[in-house]
Amino acid sequence: MTKIVFMGTPDFSVPVLTMLHNEGYDIAAVVTQPDRPVGRKRVLTPPPVKVEADRLGLTVLQPEKLRNSAELTELKNMNPDLIVTAAYGQILPKDLLDVPRLGCINVHASLLPKYRGGAPIHQAVMDGEAETGVTIMYMVEKLDAGDIISQVRIPILEEDNTGTLFEKLSVAGTQLLKETLPSIVSNTNDRIPQDEKYVTFAGNITREQERIDWTRGGNDLFNQVRGLYPWPGAYSVFQDGNVKVWKAEKSDIVTDASPGTIIKRLKDKLVVKTGDSISIAITELQPAGKKRMSAEEFMNGAGANWNEGDHFE
Repeated sequence: MTKIVFMGTPDFSVPVLTMLHNEGYDIAAVVTQPDRPVGRKRVLTPPPVKVEADRLGLTVLQPEKLRNSAELTELKNMNPDLIVTAAYGQILPKDLLDVPRLGCINVHASLLPKYRGGAPIHQAVMDGEAETGVTIMYMVEKLDAGDIISQVRIPILEEDNTGTLFEKLSVAGTQLLKETLPSIVSNTNDRIPQDEKYVTFAGNITREQERIDWTRGGNDLFNQVRGLYPWPGAYSVFQDGNVKVWKAEKSDIVTDASPGTIIKRLKDKLVVKTGDSISIAITELQPAGKKRMSAEEFMNGAGANWNEGDHFE
């Protein structure tokens, strides 16, 4: 029986782990990030993969840093046939990559060689891509640069955001891995080198990427808001306070007001001028120190004094 070590952390990784267990692979250990404090009360919370591994009765390792750790030595001594990673959150050291006889493979949420890095789904949505996908690939020392084994394509629909695509890509990636694993185990799979001419990168989201620049076009801002939903969220500044813009639509209401101006208060939308003829209608927001709420709820309460002609910075 093929002995596998699985490494993953968020909800995206859970269906992959469950599939490996249900398909009868010998899962020697599950490696995931340490428990972290969550929410205003800072409650120590296990990552989703740990919860699932505990439910399945599997051995769990949670090194803060894998490199040079006791857990790394433990993994080497397990001598797995294969390591499978899916959004684990740490780079594997070379002395671990060299251990499994069948190699280390990764379930990566992009159509490599596009969007190597830690935020490929966010970046694909923010860039207004028409499609994305999942790649099963061999891991090498260079980030996300290994040979491609298989891919599946998924369209990005107008109503999609990063959250909906996480779910779609998790399901698609799990199915793709299930179909691809037998050829990996038998060493009959494809190995397609990545074409370096088409490489792009999607590093972790920065605070600067979260801030809305109202001089940009409406399409770009619409993609930014949905690309950062449901986390970490886009934000703007109004009267010296940060305002999270959780959901927005495109609007054809046009004026010659300057970008960032509130040009229309509708019952359930706050329409803001952008840098071109496509305005943005905010439908869900969160002012500093307030709860997240619909635009209608906001305008009937804390936003009663937000008027047409006022500006976001």
